[in-house]
Amino acid sequence: MDKTDLPLTAMHWGTYRAESDGKTLRALHPFEEDVDPSNIGQGFFGVLDGPTRVTAPMVRKGWLEDPDGRNRDRRGSDAFVAVSWDEVEGLIADELTRVRRDFGNEAIYAGSYGWASAGRFHHAQGHLRRFLNLNGGFTRSVNTYSLAAGEVICEHVIGGFWVAAADTTDWQSIVEHTELFVAFGGLPLRNGQISQGGTGRHRQREAMLNARANGVEFVSISPLRDDAIDALSAQWIAPRPSSDVAMILALCHCLLDEGLHDADFLARYTVGFERFADYLTGKTDGVAKTAAWAAAICEVEASAIVDLARRMHRQRTMISASWSLTRQDHGEQPFWATITLAAMLGQIGLPGGGFGLGYSAVNSMGLENRSLAHAAMPQGTNPVETYIPVARISDMLENPGAEYAYNGRTLTYPDTRMIWWAGGNPFHHHQDLNRLRQAWTAPDTVIVNDWCWTATARHADIVLPCTNPLERRDVSMGGRDPYIVAMEAVSAPPPLARDDYEIFRGLARRMGQEEAFTEGRDAEAWQRHLYALSCQRAAGEGVTLPDYDTLRERRWHKVEAPAEPNVMFQRFRADPEAHPIPTRSGKIEIWSAEIAGFGYDDCPGHVTWMEPYEWLGDAAADELHLISNQPHTKLHSQLDQGPVSQGAKRGGLERVRLNPADAAARDISEGDAVELFNARGACLARVVLDDALRRGVVQMATGAWFKPSPERPELCLNGNPNVLTADRGTSKLAQGPTAHTCLVRIRKTAQR
Repeated sequence: MDKTDLPLTAMHWGTYRAESDGKTLRALHPFEEDVDPSNIGQGFFGVLDGPTRVTAPMVRKGWLEDPDGRNRDRRGSDAFVAVSWDEVEGLIADELTRVRRDFGNEAIYAGSYGWASAGRFHHAQGHLRRFLNLNGGFTRSVNTYSLAAGEVICEHVIGGFWVAAADTTDWQSIVEHTELFVAFGGLPLRNGQISQGGTGRHRQREAMLNARANGVEFVSISPLRDDAIDALSAQWIAPRPSSDVAMILALCHCLLDEGLHDADFLARYTVGFERFADYLTGKTDGVAKTAAWAAAICEVEASAIVDLARRMHRQRTMISASWSLTRQDHGEQPFWATITLAAMLGQIGLPGGGFGLGYSAVNSMGLENRSLAHAAMPQGTNPVETYIPVARISDMLENPGAEYAYNGRTLTYPDTRMIWWAGGNPFHHHQDLNRLRQAWTAPDTVIVNDWCWTATARHADIVLPCTNPLERRDVSMGGRDPYIVAMEAVSAPPPLARDDYEIFRGLARRMGQEEAFTEGRDAEAWQRHLYALSCQRAAGEGVTLPDYDTLRERRWHKVEAPAEPNVMFQRFRADPEAHPIPTRSGKIEIWSAEIAGFGYDDCPGHVTWMEPYEWLGDAAADELHLISNQPHTKLHSQLDQGPVSQGAKRGGLERVRLNPADAAARDISEGDAVELFNARGACLARVVLDDALRRGVVQMATGAWFKPSPERPELCLNGNPNVLTADRGTSKLAQGPTAHTCLVRIRKTAQR
């Protein structure tokens, strides 16, 4: 069989050729263009029609029985009853009308944060927002769980994270010109498996190996040695978690102290270096940020820090900071510190030099391709101005009417009466899930669109059965990814499941808004329309795309890369007056007058070392630092119920990695069932001993479906580490998540 004749389907973690009769999926084969395909897609087998599938509209029994109180404390443990689409549409229309009438539209929170579909049209969040905007709007969220603190700090320092992401120096420039690649947070390939909007060819491993073959030297700075693949022969530096900023400050101090900084670059392209230099030297606080000072914080030899600073000065150096570094207390500081260090080296805008924020965070970072602004489903205008930072859900639900600080503003939490989630799983992404579960009892009604019984669906009042990407036609257009894929339906959904467009079309019909919602188009017509708009936009960028019918016939198209490698801020370096970056000053802001003006004690006007609220520098003897990083068997929590994720567990438990010396001190052995715990909660896992972890660190991937024990509600039986992480904002500036600031204890257990 010629597999290139098979239809294609695309997902965030890869593109596959599907063996199918259009109803039953028999096999998924890697796309022939992909040199390093991911196995995650195989996780669909056994679950498309398995026991976790939502097969009909479902309403929680307690919600139906008590129209006033709704038995809200039974969310997560209550039974559901199946109803018809006509009945559920009536229930939702009545409840939506009631909430809008009695409390206003800001009482509706449409979070819907998450990775829904790689298809351009079937994006659940977009359809939900379009529907709600037709009905007066909703409270929204801003920023991402991935790097909220990084997004906000970059607004002030370089004009925006996504501005920089689209301009990231590409891998070919690194292969050809970089001599030294220094990765704070490492280069974990498990993260680089995925990319928003679809992945055609996995580039990260190939690019790293090409760079190494061309003589690039790598330094991986992470508590985990395997955050860089062995083939890179990377120097491993393992500081205490949460101490990267202190180490970067010491690198900056060495450059300044030895006259190795680029004073001309700093004078022409940055603002505020003098104020930062006074902090570095201790003029402002009496503490010089020397290598010896940092060594005591990081537990890294001072000589290693000095040697690295000198190497970075001598060689063409690319500095990478992982997104994970932003997910800790004061998570704004690592990106700011990275940019400041790169500015002092003076290589920003040079081929192979400067900085990148998240190489291998997703596959699209560093891809040699054009960033095309493909058309998306129009959402209309949201009349409601209220919003919250994405990670402040529990705060919002617990404190209606309370004021809080965010990015120079004073905002007020709304009185939330309805939550509607379509495409995502807050009971995965959020921190301190036991707190969230209690806060989740506050709203009158929770509605969830999903195709399987995730923890969020189980904590809903109304669950609407939707299709998944294998069950619908679409077009995958990732923007940064060069592959455009005509996706085909290769599996039949349950008879009562609907795609999100049809779900909201039915609700719009019930509320007399079908024509406004559809504009007279069905799903196929919308896909043709959006693709035609995308072709027009691409043509404006000098890129010709095949028409819709030709794409469907050929099944995929690759946008050719530019003739020359991309270098971040190259035009800015050539002429900063003609090509300023979009900051208030038009330059890189090493010191930000705007941030200083906010007067925040937890985010001053320049990079500053501030001790985290939990860390090994102030831990009890039996406490360990938990690294809850991304899984390699799934995307976040997607397909945790499938055979790929389940097959990687040990005895039905998530793996937790522990340094052998830390295990011996606790009388723990390979394969033991253990309980990780702290004051916030507990979860079960099975031990894997591994000396690739720094002592004092324990590592456990996120993504297990949250399942509280009936006997001990604080204990997650499935091993979700977010029952342990603290739900506190990074600072008043960004209010981002701080999952990586977490201390735990560990003990053997006979359970399971």
